[in-house]
Amino acid sequence: MTLQTALLQGTQILDDGGIAAPRLTAEVLLAHACRASRSYLYGHSERDLKEVEWIHYGRYLHERLGGKPTQYITGRQEFYGREFRVTPDVLIPRPETEHLVEAAVKSVGRDARVVDVGCGSGAIAVSIALELGTRVVGCDISPAAIRVARRNALNLGAAVDFVAGDLLAPFGEASLDAVLSNPPYVPLDSREGLQREVRDFEPAVALFGGPGGNEIYARLTAEAARKLKPGGWLMMELGFGSLDAVLEMTQTGWRDVAVTDDLAGIPRVLSARRL
Repeated sequence: MTLQTALLQGTQILDDGGIAAPRLTAEVLLAHACRASRSYLYGHSERDLKEVEWIHYGRYLHERLGGKPTQYITGRQEFYGREFRVTPDVLIPRPETEHLVEAAVKSVGRDARVVDVGCGSGAIAVSIALELGTRVVGCDISPAAIRVARRNALNLGAAVDFVAGDLLAPFGEASLDAVLSNPPYVPLDSREGLQREVRDFEPAVALFGGPGGNEIYARLTAEAARKLKPGGWLMMELGFGSLDAVLEMTQTGWRDVAVTDDLAGIPRVLSARRL
């Protein structure tokens, strides 16, 4: 079987299985099976597929049909122009979260003590460390996530330290210049309405923010008010429909409260400075 035939068959299988973007997905999975780039598939379309490549490709197609996200199959996801390793122990970085990095790069000083709360894969912490040339601390309640993040920092040459802990528990009073976070914000009662790729495969601890979805926001805002230095930044990614509740949390003890919309016009990042 040639690469071209394998690509056509894989596309049809995924399309019949109701998988979004079947052609692109087949390209990514076939390229991963061949340990090659997607462009290689077209430059060598008549090359015969090796037996081991066909075995891997078939397994990847089966996993994707079962709902497993492509990123967990390939173990990779691009974020802020860099490739990050991802596993089922961490949330898959989304393009929308890049707005949080952009906001931090514009406002946070290069000599600031920055903490990424709920660092997951380390996408935010690593990006900030490399963009600002400063040392960042990534904190997560999951030791498995920290192992993934540490590997990403090492692979990308980022100066990031990692600590295990619940939100800002590992840090002292008024010791931080900036707290960044893409916290869990999905309401528990919305679980069944999520895509199966998210509901059944991504870590629940990184997804669900309590019964109403805003409980982690409330805890983090209260802790940041104690752990940030005066004038320190709190920047959080916003979940859909969470803006009003989070704004209310920053009405007292905060100044320069601002909201950044994503490319779809949806409120995506809330920034505030401690009084």
